[in-house]
Amino acid sequence: MKIAFIGGGAMGEAILAAVLNRGLSTPQTLWVSDVKEERRQHLKKTYQVSVTGSNREAAANGGDVIILAIKPQNLPEIMPDLKGGIKPGQLVLSIIAGARIATLCKGLGHQRIVRVMPNTPAQIGEGISVWTVTPEVTEKQKEQARSILSTMGREIFVADEKYLDMATAVSGSGPAYFFFFVECLTEAAVSLGFTEATAQELVLQTMLGSGQLLKRSGKSPAELRRLVTSPGGTTAAALQRFEDGNFKELVKQAVAAAYRRAGELGK
Repeated sequence: MKIAFIGGGAMGEAILAAVLNRGLSTPQTLWVSDVKEERRQHLKKTYQVSVTGSNREAAANGGDVIILAIKPQNLPEIMPDLKGGIKPGQLVLSIIAGARIATLCKGLGHQRIVRVMPNTPAQIGEGISVWTVTPEVTEKQKEQARSILSTMGREIFVADEKYLDMATAVSGSGPAYFFFFVECLTEAAVSLGFTEATAQELVLQTMLGSGQLLKRSGKSPAELRRLVTSPGGTTAAALQRFEDGNFKELVKQAVAAAYRRAGELGK
């Protein structure tokens, strides 16, 4: 598959590495444009792909799919640069947070658009991507998009773009929620008297092991929680403090705040 990457940052590189590792593309069929010479040389040396400072050159040589992997604040200057340089049959796949399909279609003068909300675990092939398409995208192109996203982990197709903002608040921002809880639990362990190193090892392995148990056991989170919680025991005492602090409602409010912000950014 011939692919052009507009933007060679962390997520762009993650997708590039994934499609090469899975054999979807070869270095000879990949082009990357980036404003930074340092990034271009890094990608060329590491992956032997073609690089350029020109977005239009990358798009012209990209062939099947053009992946927009730039920061949202750079989109207003990138779209005029690409407009008129994208062939009608090419597929544009955007991972730009908050960038609506209507905005992309108008700014690029192009109708075959895939909008994706990935998350950062995609960098190690353990991500989850939620995506949707315009009516002009063909079935073959949907399969091309699905094959690219599958290299980064799991993917979920939705028929309505409204679910992208919801996914942004849950899975897109979700890794940060997880990392924050790990921070807090580690600090709590240190406050009890553990060293920083021991606290980090305890917390991280607890999180990783619990996630794998949840995935493999076939039991719900609530069921597993009950199995760990003995009446009047230590876990019950801790969970009661979470309840007293209205933890569940706080999580709902946090996700709702992220959802509202995603809508605001889209406007």
